[in-house]
Amino acid sequence: MTLLTPEIRDEMLENGRQQYEAQAKEQSIDFKPVVKLFTPWAGATWLLTELHPNDHDVAFGLCDLGIGLPELGYVRISEIEDLRGPAGMTAERDLHFEAKKTLSEYAQAAHAAGGIVT
Repeated sequence: MTLLTPEIRDEMLENGRQQYEAQAKEQSIDFKPVVKLFTPWAGATWLLTELHPNDHDVAFGLCDLGIGLPELGYVRISEIEDLRGPAGMTAERDLHFEAKKTLSEYAQAAHAAGGIVT
């Protein structure tokens, strides 16, 4: 499965461009997550909002490796794609995910719950 479709990639790149411009003005934008990725064999989950405008492999979002410490940060899409679980399982995109709140709202809920709750 392709983790980021062209449409998802385009939306995340546009969010990254907007965020880059906002940060140049010492501001930030609290986007809704564009995509949810997860490992079906473990508790890792990523809610991603944007791709870095100068390095399209670097995404920003809420990252939870399943150890009870969700955090906002950067991750390389290629590293998620390279993950392998039992019997060669790979990370997947949640085809039914639709963001209902902003990333900071998901982060606040994740910190309270000890993991990402969608």
